[in-house]
Amino acid sequence: MRTSFLSMLALGAAAVSAAPAPSPASGMVERSSSSCTFTSAASAKAGKKSCSTIVLDNIEVPAGETLDLSKLKEGTKVIFKGETTFGYKEWKGPLIRMSGSNIEVSGEEGHVINGNGAKWWDSKGTNGGKTKPKFFYAHGLDDSTITGLNVKNTPVQAFSVQADNLVLDQITIDNSDGDDNGGHNTDAFDVGESTYITISNANIKNQDDCLAVNSGENIIFTGGTCSGGHGISIGSVGGRDDNTVKNVTISDSTVTNSDNGVRIKTIYKATGEVSDVTFSNIELSNIAKYGIVIEQDYENGSPTGTPTTGVPITGLTVEKITGTVKSSATDVYILCGDGSCSDWTWSGNTLSGGKTSSKCKNVPSGASC
Repeated sequence: MRTSFLSMLALGAAAVSAAPAPSPASGMVERSSSSCTFTSAASAKAGKKSCSTIVLDNIEVPAGETLDLSKLKEGTKVIFKGETTFGYKEWKGPLIRMSGSNIEVSGEEGHVINGNGAKWWDSKGTNGGKTKPKFFYAHGLDDSTITGLNVKNTPVQAFSVQADNLVLDQITIDNSDGDDNGGHNTDAFDVGESTYITISNANIKNQDDCLAVNSGENIIFTGGTCSGGHGISIGSVGGRDDNTVKNVTISDSTVTNSDNGVRIKTIYKATGEVSDVTFSNIELSNIAKYGIVIEQDYENGSPTGTPTTGVPITGLTVEKITGTVKSSATDVYILCGDGSCSDWTWSGNTLSGGKTSSKCKNVPSGASC
């Protein structure tokens, strides 16, 4: 079998060396063995399966098109170089799509992936106005890593994660230009239908959730720095094909200048499950609405005020959540349905500066509102 494999490899190398050199117009400017440098989205899509290393060099993705690196061959390395930009068109996206097994995605020093979000921002996000493209679909990107990417100004949500065994490390997303220019629904990481996801050392400035776990199991978020958005969230949970969140640990992070610190939101009258979630060692600063918020009445940003019991929250640990909220904010708000929140551990949480809620309901034994 070894002789046969080596023979095949030699034949493949001969075929590559015998192939005519690509013209500059093709968008492939360099090829060495199975390493390819592409300067256009079209050439990257066309040539991706013949390359074990893909360098994306200052690519300008045409309006309404995806930088499509789906179905990569196993073990491919993808490297962003220079500035990646995207033309303007109203459409749903995504601007980037990647899938495959054992893929390594990274960026060269000085690179930036610029979503050009200001062209779409209108303060409405995905709730109306212009149709805006999602940024990066990591769907089916299994047993893989995304490391050290620098992202700027996504039109709406940034990373949509539906994968198994994916690590996202040292990712920077800077949407701060949208603070005063209509950025909205710019979630950093939306995780759904996934297992064994680790998001570590993220540096996020945005206008929505730093993390939103909508469904999935065995998920870790640690070492994150979140600013300007809606905090670190479980949910909203309910109303999807998969409505189970289980074994999630969110730890050793900071949330500043945000609407909320940490929260769990389950959808009004929906069904599902949230279990074995831990929030630990998270420092809050200048929180505008809620330091800790757990509610079972969520309806697309407009809670009903009436909790329902279809998505029980069990096995929750909230420990060492510390820091300050604004004087107009509420330190802790818990709104559970009758008997639908149980087996909670609550310790070492110290928040100051805000108000004590008079509307908490069905607070489990041991927790404090």
